[in-house]
Amino acid sequence: MAEEEAQAPQPQMRVLGQFIRDLSFENIMAQKGSGGDVQPDVEVQVNLDAKKRSAENQYESSIKLNVTSKDKSGDATLFVLEVDYVGIFHIENIPDDQIHPFLLIECPRMIFPFLRRIVSDVTRDGGFPPLNLENIDFVSLYRNEIARRQADGQPKADA
Repeated sequence: MAEEEAQAPQPQMRVLGQFIRDLSFENIMAQKGSGGDVQPDVEVQVNLDAKKRSAENQYESSIKLNVTSKDKSGDATLFVLEVDYVGIFHIENIPDDQIHPFLLIECPRMIFPFLRRIVSDVTRDGGFPPLNLENIDFVSLYRNEIARRQADGQPKADA
């Protein structure tokens, strides 16, 4: 019996699908009629979200990016890119107390390379140098969000 307990089922994850839920690219520089070679200063904000779907063992995890590019002086906004990218996952054998971090760390890691490519293509097609996003540390993002929630008055969970 101890041998059966030692061989607990291994966690399993399959990506069932991924898609762009929402995408907006505003080329403000072109709208204002200014042109020329500009070296943009880029700010990227990342938000994560996850939820259980109606089908058994299916979950949705999304990465929402808000990218704002200004000229080096910071006076003029060049472009704004907003994208909500979603992955649908089939997940089994993850304990209930670990599913939340799994959905907000491991799932985004799986779909991030595809989102990176979309951001690069959209900025390039918008007339700017392709924006190649650096890797995102999803563990740090998750920890920072937990710390922020605890600072907002939610009880601190023992880790």
